[in-house]
Order: sequence, then C-alpha cells, then structure tokens
Amino acid sequence: MTTKKYRLGIDVGGTFTDAAVIDNATFDLIARKKIPTTHHHPNGVAHGIITIIHQVLEENSISPQEVSFIAHGTTQATNALLEGDVAKVGIIAMGSGLEGKSARKEAHIQDIPLADGKFLHTYNTFLDSRQLDDGTIRSAINALCDQGAEVIVASEAYSVDDPTNELRVIAIAAEMGICATGGHEITQLYGLKTRTRTAVVNASLIPRMLETANMTEQAIKEAGISSQLMIMRCDGGVMSIDEVRKRPILTMLSGLAAGVAGALMYEKVSDGIFFEVGGTSVDISVIKNGKVMIQNAQVGGHRTYLRSLDVRTLAVAGGSMIVVDKGNIVMTGPRSAHIAGCEYECFAEASALNDNPTLTFISPRPGDPQNYAAIRTAQGKLYALTLAGAANLLGYIPADDYAAGNNASARFAWELLGEHLGISAEQAARQALDIAIDKVMGVVNEMITEYRLDRHFITLVGGGGSGCVLVPAMAEKAAMKHKNARNAPYISTIGVGMAMVREMIEKSVVNPGEAEIKKIRAEVLERITRSGANEATVDINIEIDKQKNILRAIATGATELRQKESLSEALPLPRLQQIAAESVNLSPQAISSACQTGRWHLFSGMREQRYLFGLLKKRITSLSMLDREGVVRLKQGNANWLMCQRDELSSRFADFIDDNTRYSEANAAIPKTFLFWKEKMLDLSGTQTKEQMLSIIEMELDVEEQQQPIIAVTWQ
Repeated sequence: MTTKKYRLGIDVGGTFTDAAVIDNATFDLIARKKIPTTHHHPNGVAHGIITIIHQVLEENSISPQEVSFIAHGTTQATNALLEGDVAKVGIIAMGSGLEGKSARKEAHIQDIPLADGKFLHTYNTFLDSRQLDDGTIRSAINALCDQGAEVIVASEAYSVDDPTNELRVIAIAAEMGICATGGHEITQLYGLKTRTRTAVVNASLIPRMLETANMTEQAIKEAGISSQLMIMRCDGGVMSIDEVRKRPILTMLSGLAAGVAGALMYEKVSDGIFFEVGGTSVDISVIKNGKVMIQNAQVGGHRTYLRSLDVRTLAVAGGSMIVVDKGNIVMTGPRSAHIAGCEYECFAEASALNDNPTLTFISPRPGDPQNYAAIRTAQGKLYALTLAGAANLLGYIPADDYAAGNNASARFAWELLGEHLGISAEQAARQALDIAIDKVMGVVNEMITEYRLDRHFITLVGGGGSGCVLVPAMAEKAAMKHKNARNAPYISTIGVGMAMVREMIEKSVVNPGEAEIKKIRAEVLERITRSGANEATVDINIEIDKQKNILRAIATGATELRQKESLSEALPLPRLQQIAAESVNLSPQAISSACQTGRWHLFSGMREQRYLFGLLKKRITSLSMLDREGVVRLKQGNANWLMCQRDELSSRFADFIDDNTRYSEANAAIPKTFLFWKEKMLDLSGTQTKEQMLSIIEMELDVEEQQQPIIAVTWQ
C-alpha cells in the first residue's frame, strides 16, 4: 500500500499565520488553518509555525512522515526593514592603486533610510589589498565593532572574478565570532556601489533571520518531519534554510511573491494583472506570457541587485474606510477598519444595529483628520463603513465568498451615509467604489503600458480575502475580463506549498562564448542542488542581456523526483485555436494550427496592414504559441517559424536563421529566436551571433535524441 504524501505550506503574515495542506499527487487543497502570528512569544514567529503545524496535522490525521515537502513564506525580512529592526553594518572596502581609490569611494555606503525616519546604520573603513594581513583585518573588524557594527561586509572591486580577499575577511570574522558576508556572495554583477549596497542590506538581516531560522528548523525536527525546510524567495521560488542563513535578502518581499505564485498554479493566465487584496492594502503584479514580471528591488530609494517580483502596493482594500469632506465622499482609505479598531459594517449582526445607531465621523489614529465615516451604536460600539460593505451592497460579492457579509446591515449603514450626502445608499456605495477603482486603475494602466500588454487580452485576477471586493467592479468599469482565484483567501499559503526550488546567477560578461555559458550553467546547477533541488528535476534557462552585458542562468527544480504535473487536463484543439486567435486579435477562422510537439501548439494567422494613408497594404504573419493548458507563452506579429529535428540544427535551422538575419554594412543582426520541444521553452532572444546561439542550443539539447522535433520562432 502506497503511503499518501502531502505538501505543507505556511505563510507568516503580520497579523495571521496560515497553513495549507496539499495532496502531493493531485495538488488538491486538503486542509487550511489560520492562527494569530506570535510576534511577542519568546520564540517569536517560530512558535506560531510549530503550533499551526501540530494543529493542522493532528486535526487531519496526517503523520509527520507523510509530509514530503514543507515550506514557509515570511514577511520578516520586509518587516525588519520597514520597522528599522536591522543590525548595524561595518563595511571593509578593499583595493589597490587606482582601483583602490575608486573602491574607497564606491564601497563607502552611507546610512540607508528606511521607513518612518529609521535608518540602516553603516560604518566604513578601507584596507589596501597590497598590504593585507590577518592582523590588519582583525584590527579593522575590531574598530568597526567598537563603533557599533554588529555584522561585517567585505567588498572589493572585481571580487566577482577573484573573491579571495573577501573570503579571507569573512573567515577571520567567523573566527572572531562575528557574522560576515561578501559582495560576491549575493551577486556576480559588476558595479561595486550597487553590489556593496545589496550586500549591506543582506548583512543587516542576517542576525535576526539566523535566530528565526535556527528556531524554526529545530521546531520542524522536533515535530518529526524529516523533509528539509524550504523558505519562499522574492522571485516566487523556494530555497533551503541553509541558504537563508547566508542570503536572507532573498526572502525580502517573498510574502508578495507567494500570492501570484499560487494563482499561477491554479489559474491558467496568459496575460493578466493579479491583485492580492487584504483588509488594508492591495498588492498588484503583472503576468505576461504566463510568467510573473521581475525587476531589481529598491531599498530606501536605492537600487539593489536583488531580483524580485514587480509588486506595486496601494492602501486600497476590503477594510478601507470612507472619507467625507464638505458633504462629499473624497477618498477611500488609506486607513482601514483594522487600524481604527472598528468592525466592518457588513459583518455586523442585524440585531446589533437595532438600537437607533447614528452616523459619526472619527479619527482612526491620533493626528488623522476626523472625517472617516462610521456607525456608532447606543452602547458606543463603532462599525466602519468600508469598501467591503459597498461591494456587498452593490451585489459584487458571491454568497459563498470569504468577503460576503450581511446585506441588511450594509444597507442600513450606507443609507445613513446616503441621507447625510443627500443621495441613495447605492449611489454612495458606487461613488466610494469608483474612487477606489480609479486609484487602482491608475497603477494598472501604468503597468499595462510599461509591460506592453494587449488590453483586449488581459484578465484581472483577484486573490486574498477581499479579491471580490475590488476586482469584479473594476473589470466591469474598465470593460476587461476577470476571475477570482480558486481558494483566494489562502492563495499565498498555497503558493508557498506548491513552489519549486529556484536559483539565479547573473554575471557581467560582454558577448559570452561557449566557455562562459558552460561555466555559469554548471555553477547554477551546483547552487540549486545545494539549495534542495533534486538534480534530475532541474531545468536551466540561459539568458543574455546584450544591452546591459549580463549573462543570466535561471534554474528551477523540485525537491523530490517528480515532473511539474499539470493541475488540469489538456484543452481540446478548437479551444486552443480560440485562445490563440484572441491573443493576436484575429477571428478563430483567420488562424490555424501550424504545428505541434510535446506540450506546444503553434498557431498562425494572417492580417493585412495598411500604410501610406491606406494606399498600400502588406500581409503580416501573426504567431501564437500555447501550451497544452491554453496559456499563451509567446505571441508575435511579423514572425516566422520552422519545425525541424535536432540533427537538422546545423543545416535547416542554420539556414533558417541566415534567411531571417538582417544584414547591413555595419553588421549582421540575427533574429530574436525561441525554441520549443517536449516541456521546454528556450529563450535565445539575447544572443548576438549565430555561433553563440548554436552553442547554447547544443548544451540544452545534449541529452535529446537526434530525431527530437523542435519548433523555432523568429522575428526581427
């Protein structure tokens, strides 16, 4: 008899710690639980983690031995920076000659401003690397600690090429019982100032995160769970707790990454905007070609080399209160019912509003204006008027939704506000909701423009407990498609439980050749297996950013030997054709199936493009590549395609690239190219020469049979 296996995801938030149990074979959600986060316990948030593990396993008769994967997402690093609860950092800059003069300036990092006037404090010194010895290093560390430093950063120009001196400082600091890190450990990109700043932020988090990591790991072991504890990263993957001890900065913003990661597991979205809507704020992120968009994160207004999800946060959510000024609704939020210590009007029992309550205006926090609308009962109890109440009153919340409330209570409260404003309850609710929608759509429109999304093909996806408060009304007003994510209130926890191990290495390389590509590929494979992935499941993608001269290797893998199974059945061909047509704005009759291999279906359609005031026209081929579940992974106009076998790469494929290369007197510009086979999509759009492209392809196809069918898509 086969023992059932379960995946356990835990999301540690500022207010609640959530747990989700997922069947490892079917990905079905088996159980979910929520308890208050234990910030003030002697063992901190680790106590809440072990408490919820014991409770959810016991309540569902699951033994610790049946847990095959356990991971948790945490806001601890983000909160530490927001609250200024970080260690003071001593920086040892190193260099010699002209390099040293530059390093003395570039690696000198001033205090980094955090929220509310708090700072990440730094102390700086410089050592000439030509006169480096153990005594000099010890003296420098002692001097920095005497000034107040609690952790050390070693930073030298070009340490990404030779980290010997940084490693020497780290080793001596460890002998002295002091935590230390080097710039090369976080990123291998040139740019000493940004690399040092990233290392400083990382170092400031190490002491606090180290303490939590140790307690949590011990608690997992004491619970009898043998599976390695994984921690959510800011790019939507997970890593081992050992890696967290060295690179805690990678957990920053991981709470925001978990929600969209969960949504992508359940919702087959090609292009979309994901909204995780809570009680106080909404986190907004972009999905394009089935992937979430990533950028370099900023801390204190300064750029770092931390690659994280591009998430925009606004103080608009289910609990957002209604602000009234001079007889008009002027704003929703930023204060929420939680902040004001009020209950939601739509969750009040009808009996609670039977004693002639009155409309009043309150100041949620000292210093706030006294113009936030609330209902006060005869006993003095306050109920805030909220966006959740407005959405319930206007019929946007399904009866079985997490945010569904008591419509009679919502109507009573909004009628009181309507009387004050001289309008109906529905008109007041509509005004409040429209103000919130306009605020959020301002950010949404910016992101649509920034990421060049086709508005007609976008789906708005709601997540979090208040997804239906905002998203359906917003989609209606913007005339866009929408859906609420499955298990929306627990979507972040599910994202943690379903996450794959992920690693990324970036290097500054001009026009990388085969040797550099092989080296970075081997390095990322070693790092991801060290971080908990089973090597047999690892998928590596090489990217070349020719504008910034960055060579990037991204690896994903599972913690146990399994394929990344689909959560749903493959869609029939007519449905795939319909989606493909919509993606390139053609009718289904104007597009047809071009070819198919593995999970990939390529569709091709023709459109007429007129120019010179409509006097001339030309026909353009539009291509759309879908996976078997109907997610559009690539769509491109004026593109060409080829289907060939692996053994034809040096002949038919090479000729195809030549035919689509643009020649000029200055150079030959090879086309942007993607390859598709089996489960794999290979992005070659950053390659600069045909030889470079063929070198990467040979590495990626090394174990494939000579007759393996491959689809190539190119465009200029």
